Amino acid sequence: MSTAAPSPRTCRKALGARIERLLPATLFGRLVLLLFVTALASHLLALTLLVELQPDGPADPRQGGGAPPAMPAGPADGGAGLRRPRGGEGPLPFAPPGVRTSDFRGGPPPAGGPFGYPGLVMDIGVRLLALLLAAWVGARWLSQPVRRLAAAARELGRDIHRAPLAEDGTVECREATRVFNGMQAQIRRQLDDRNRFVAAVSHDLRTPLTRLRLRAEVLEHAADRESFGRDIREMDAMIRSTLDYLTGEADPEAHEPLDLPALLTSIADDLCDVGHTVRVSGTAVPLRLQPLAMRRCISNLVENAIRYGGSAGIAVHDGLEGVRIEVADPGPGIPEAELEKVMAPFYRLDASRNRHSGGVGLGLSIAHDIAVRHGGRLTLRNRAAGGLVATLELPRDGRVPPAGAGG
Repeated sequence: MSTAAPSPRTCRKALGARIERLLPATLFGRLVLLLFVTALASHLLALTLLVELQPDGPADPRQGGGAPPAMPAGPADGGAGLRRPRGGEGPLPFAPPGVRTSDFRGGPPPAGGPFGYPGLVMDIGVRLLALLLAAWVGARWLSQPVRRLAAAARELGRDIHRAPLAEDGTVECREATRVFNGMQAQIRRQLDDRNRFVAAVSHDLRTPLTRLRLRAEVLEHAADRESFGRDIREMDAMIRSTLDYLTGEADPEAHEPLDLPALLTSIADDLCDVGHTVRVSGTAVPLRLQPLAMRRCISNLVENAIRYGGSAGIAVHDGLEGVRIEVADPGPGIPEAELEKVMAPFYRLDASRNRHSGGVGLGLSIAHDIAVRHGGRLTLRNRAAGGLVATLELPRDGRVPPAGAGG
């Protein structure tokens, strides 16, 4: 029975796992290994260069060429006949004619040779370059788990249900990864507990609301009946908005290519069918987004513009880094000091906005959270001619685009 050969990717993973087991388990051990390999490699490289650059000519200009003459084999007296003459100069016994003791006196190497001062400078330079290269490679090698942990932390803000990190690397990295995975699991459990609690409370509140609605319908006075009905509708809208807000956090949908101009046109047509005025302009190439969440986000912005301005204008600007969607209204605007506060849950401006317009303070908060989950950004600004502009920026690669990008 034949078995399929492992794929190259599987072989690379297996080889990487074996190398990982051979490496030291601590950051200190890997740093020591890196320094040892760097010192050894720089020494061998410098020595090789010095030897290769040594000239082929005579080592001493006093010699006519080549190495010093070879010494002949000594006599049976153990080489006593080769002792230097008493005067320090003169011919050597048993040596070729013309060879004197001065020929074997050592001296400093030539200043320009490979072992002189230029050679010393080259040796230091080679070692320094090797050290810098090792520092660059070592920094990337040792910081790779940290970069992976940082990327996971950024992704965690957009998707709390992401897969946990693999606990590998040094002892310190494994400990940090283990803590990070535990933190993610704890946050997920807390969110699940909160969602179950709020869902249960919201469900239990609908029963008395239904009874109140039935009792309000049999009231004799029309004013009381209308007042009770308005309060009941507001409570029901608040419960429904809260459930929508929590559902978006608890059950994120998959990303898929989305035609934004078609989505905006669909939203505008639905609102125009019930008598509102919505204008759409601009085009954009498809982006990978969550369709239902993005529809809810843009619908909240457009409905907010209609609620407080009477009409809405949607403009799409496509760019290299992402897409910018602007929803403008001719309403009263928002005080500059409140532009960021209004995106907090259940925050409402009773003074500048109409309290009886039907909002419960979750529309902008839901839109803001959906934008953040897509790696984007939602900002508000007042127009000089009056009204408010909500700007939704959606990047193509999941990173937050710089301010003003996309147009």
